[in-house]
Amino acid sequence: MEIRLRFFASIREKLHRSEAVCAVPAGITVGALLEQLCRDYPPLAEVRRSLSIAVNREYVDHDHPLADHDEVALIPPVSGGCHV
Repeated sequence: MEIRLRFFASIREKLHRSEAVCAVPAGITVGALLEQLCRDYPPLAEVRRSLSIAVNREYVDHDHPLADHDEVALIPPVSGGCHV
């Protein structure tokens, strides 16, 4: 299945892109997606623990299951707490 990724603020700057589409296995969770993304985009590993994740514009936990064509937004902290 395909997931649409959106990168914001410092994440967008580190990756030099604001969006991407990735293929993931059916039944993947947000946490497993993050593991995959940290392998595909190593700069994400530095800020992984401080990211907020929204799926289809609602904040979710890492055990949230994803569905085909979900939009996943990776949102870093707005200020403080993380050197990026």
